[in-house]
Amino acid sequence: MKAFNIEELRLAARRRLPRAVFDFIDGGAENERTLRGNLAAFEKVRLMRKVLVDVSAISTETTILGKNAKLPIAIAPTGAVGFGWRGGDIAVARAAAAFGIPFSLSTSATASIEKIAEAAPGRHWFQAYFFKDREFTFGLIERARLAGYDTLMVTADLPVGGKRERDFRNDFSIPFRFTPKNMLDFATRPAWALDMLLRGVPQLENLAGMTDHHADTRNLVSSVGRSQDAALDWEVIKRVRTVWPGKLLIKGVVHPEDAELAVSHGCDGVIVSNHGGRQLDSEVASFDALPDVVRAIGGKASVLMDGGIRRGSDIVKALARGAEAVMIGRATFYGVSAGGEDGAKRALEILSEEFVRTMQLCGARSVGEIGPQLLYQG
Repeated sequence: MKAFNIEELRLAARRRLPRAVFDFIDGGAENERTLRGNLAAFEKVRLMRKVLVDVSAISTETTILGKNAKLPIAIAPTGAVGFGWRGGDIAVARAAAAFGIPFSLSTSATASIEKIAEAAPGRHWFQAYFFKDREFTFGLIERARLAGYDTLMVTADLPVGGKRERDFRNDFSIPFRFTPKNMLDFATRPAWALDMLLRGVPQLENLAGMTDHHADTRNLVSSVGRSQDAALDWEVIKRVRTVWPGKLLIKGVVHPEDAELAVSHGCDGVIVSNHGGRQLDSEVASFDALPDVVRAIGGKASVLMDGGIRRGSDIVKALARGAEAVMIGRATFYGVSAGGEDGAKRALEILSEEFVRTMQLCGARSVGEIGPQLLYQG
């Protein structure tokens, strides 16, 4: 599809979706300072290029968690993709496979663990939320193991759901709660609304059968945050490590002490992330937190970064600060919401082309040549 950058895919998604659905994808918590801060952090850092380097041949291949990848990118877990495009989770997973990168399935996806494994062959990671009913989550982890997922990430930054005020204003919740306000909103996008009317509202398939006696349906929330286990601690991670044989990541790490604890508890890596600005407002930007986490890890485990990636140059900057790879969530969510699998592929195509061009302009011929020497230190 025709789009020259991720922002144009964002605008195309906004034109196609009802305001409530687009705001769910696009928004953050409270005043959205963290959301804006993730983007601004990259703006503050400048590249220092090298010249007279033969960049006629560029290699973007790398290893992520010990396995080959064609790009230093993994798809971040994003919930409720099917509200942006029916079958969107599978579409993004197929796009990831086409580009030779890992795809992360959210607990709150609109496609099941097994459906993704069957319909979108590729490298699959599973993101686990821990609920008040912990055994339900351990059941999901076992399903991911049986389905052949090679990596598990435990999201640790959601003890409670963030205050996402756009969703409150739009009467948006998952599961959907229809009100006069959001019905009028849905009617402004008749093609989207007709699909929902005729084919039904997508379901969070991995959560089927979960009983939550603590949920308050009067509290409109945009995620499963109301069901989260606020008592989640490192003791639970110990148990996870005993039952999960593959790679184990902790997602939501910004403090270096937490990075050290993750390593000491047998984790294979951490994802520096503030949940895309959707949880704690006024939090440090992921890109700004990255260097201290990298130093704390000290090469003993992998460090990935999530949050604010909109350009290929952002990927170069993150790698130059020590990330093994970056994770992208909104970029492919915008793409798939704008144009299905083609839109998701276009998002990855844009980022990969920009990444290669930035490498060439910086004089870096391979991922291994991207380091702190490419960042202006003034």
